[in-house]
Amino acid sequence: MRTLILAIAAVILPLVAAPPSALADPYVDNAVIDELFNELADSRNEVDANEISTRIWLEWFSPNDSKLSTRMSVVTNFLGEGNMESSLHELNGIVEEYPDYAEGWNQRATLLFRMGRYDESLADIDKTLAIEPRHYGAMAGRVLILLKQDRELEALRQMRAALAIHPYLNERRLFPELANDITHV
Repeated sequence: MRTLILAIAAVILPLVAAPPSALADPYVDNAVIDELFNELADSRNEVDANEISTRIWLEWFSPNDSKLSTRMSVVTNFLGEGNMESSLHELNGIVEEYPDYAEGWNQRATLLFRMGRYDESLADIDKTLAIEPRHYGAMAGRVLILLKQDRELEALRQMRAALAIHPYLNERRLFPELANDITHV
């Protein structure tokens, strides 16, 4: 019995002790993303930060499930053609079939934002951040929606939270009071 308990503990304890992001999204390489976020935190200028950010986005957009990857490519193609309805239909299927894939929710949130469906977009942003709390793209999206809804104070708070993760986000320029508020300078 003691051996069984020790065996179970050996499996469960590393999972409980692991950082949330290591458990969050089963469709991406969380170890790579964690390392990239460490690099982003250490970045000393906008050029380096943007290069790391591009690599993070590439990881988010590269799910390890081939069917999901194909479906995300279909969404990208539909969006490239300006076919928002087909994109939305495909994204609806993705979030239903892959509810733990953060980028599926984020892409649908982005599309809903573009369609002017702000409350639905905010709900999808919440889903994205529940899976990947460091998703600065989702945070920046929330900032844009809050500004459109004339909720400036909430937008500023959200922008500060996003900047704590990615100090060189372009959206910072929407807030003149944050112009010189880069933590690494």
